[in-house]
Amino acid sequence: MNIELLYIVTYSYIVGSIPFGLIVTKIFLKKDIREIGSGNIGATNVLRTGKKILGLTTLLLDGLKSYISVVITANHFPDYIFLSALLCILGHIFPIWLQFKGGKGIAVYLGVLFALSFHLGFIFVVMWIIILYLTKYSSLSSLISSFIIFLYSIILKNFNLSLFFFIILIIVIYTHRENISRIKEKTENKINF
Repeated sequence: MNIELLYIVTYSYIVGSIPFGLIVTKIFLKKDIREIGSGNIGATNVLRTGKKILGLTTLLLDGLKSYISVVITANHFPDYIFLSALLCILGHIFPIWLQFKGGKGIAVYLGVLFALSFHLGFIFVVMWIIILYLTKYSSLSSLISSFIIFLYSIILKNFNLSLFFFIILIIVIYTHRENISRIKEKTENKINF
């Protein structure tokens, strides 16, 4: 392994694994987010605390960490941009600090999208909001929006981009496997506006 690759692997995973949902709730609520709602450290579960500003803060910080990581890689090691993005997402989902039990990766994925292309990030956000409005399911919004990004990447006829988004789609399906079961059983929690 060359030194550049070692740098990329290290900072992408470490930055991605910063558990902002846990940090934010510990500081402002004096609570452990892992003991609230689904026990997940992501923005949707932070939103379940009833503090919308903390949910939004978590979303922005999780998105920002991946955005910064991928932009650094794009500027200095462009050949490894997809590896950096993938490791940042995996760091969030499997953080070493929390016994590899992290979030579901959607906010981090959103940061990656904006780092790769503002256009892709915008498409994801618009689709996510529309689907959430229609279904009230955050998880379903994430799944369908991720699928739409993959389909859109095929239209762009960029094999590496499509392969990356296919891998991310599989990861999103994996992290939402319990949500998928609950949606089928009609027991999934809805988001109330």
